[in-house]
Amino acid sequence: METDELIYVAGHRGLAGGAIVRALEAAGFHRQVTRTHAELDLTELAAVMDFFSTERPDHVFLAAARVGGIAANVASPVEFLLDNLRIQNNVLEAAHGFGVTKLMFLGSSCIFPRAAPQPMGEDLLLTGPLEPTNESYALAKIAGMKLASAYRRQHGRDFVSVMPCSLYGPGDNFHPETSHVVPALLRRFHEATMTGADEVVVWGTGRPLRELMYVDDFAQACVFLMNTWSQDGFINVGTGHEITTGDLARLIGRTVGYEGAVVFDHDRPDGMPRKVLDVSRLNDLGWTAPTHLVDGLRMTYAWFAEHYDSTAPVRGQSATRP
Repeated sequence: METDELIYVAGHRGLAGGAIVRALEAAGFHRQVTRTHAELDLTELAAVMDFFSTERPDHVFLAAARVGGIAANVASPVEFLLDNLRIQNNVLEAAHGFGVTKLMFLGSSCIFPRAAPQPMGEDLLLTGPLEPTNESYALAKIAGMKLASAYRRQHGRDFVSVMPCSLYGPGDNFHPETSHVVPALLRRFHEATMTGADEVVVWGTGRPLRELMYVDDFAQACVFLMNTWSQDGFINVGTGHEITTGDLARLIGRTVGYEGAVVFDHDRPDGMPRKVLDVSRLNDLGWTAPTHLVDGLRMTYAWFAEHYDSTAPVRGQSATRP
């Protein structure tokens, strides 16, 4: 990318998209174009084509998506599949039609099989059944990645895909029912502290392992890869470190200052038993995540506490489920 080129960040109000905007600004890329959902409905092909025809962006970060936690995925599989397919298909078709120089598609570690060997390397895609609780979302992301690859092979388009681990950070969706594990627990422990609750109930057994990445680290990796990486398929983006959901809950409790008990509801689903990415390809390129989980949670909680009154339910955050 050159600093005088126009960059379109689709999904700039979401978790990942907002962080990418910040990372671009910090790196000196000030020519950015964005649109809210009210200004541009990415599920409508005609509107997307008109936008690309008018703005003619040189580079695109496709971070827009409908996402949510386990409850949202289980409740609305049709919407998670159709909305994401429409968004991806429309933006990729327009980027091809109007000669975008390079496009980066943001996927999710949910694309890997439920029982995939750990850590999960890029070559494990489509080697087994998906996790049932987020199958529709995962299928959509796989389709988007494969479509980007098809444009590369058939039309020579420089379309690349990155697969992040679970992301968290400022600007996340903190809705108590539709959010991912970190923002959901931050809100729960924060409110328990405010009310003096004796215990906080956490979904599942506390045994699943998760890899978590501070979203601004992920955004920096995206800018790095947009400038340095151009290959078919996709590349994993994560920390390579993992933590049980139980230890994560207790760490978040300490971060918030909660002093009560932590109770696990074994009747609630765990999701995938383990998810950690093999990030050796990314590390071999010279990039590693700089933010430790303890520091990332502290900064995220500081942001949430400051914005607590305005963290109303939102739709379509660009993030990745736990």
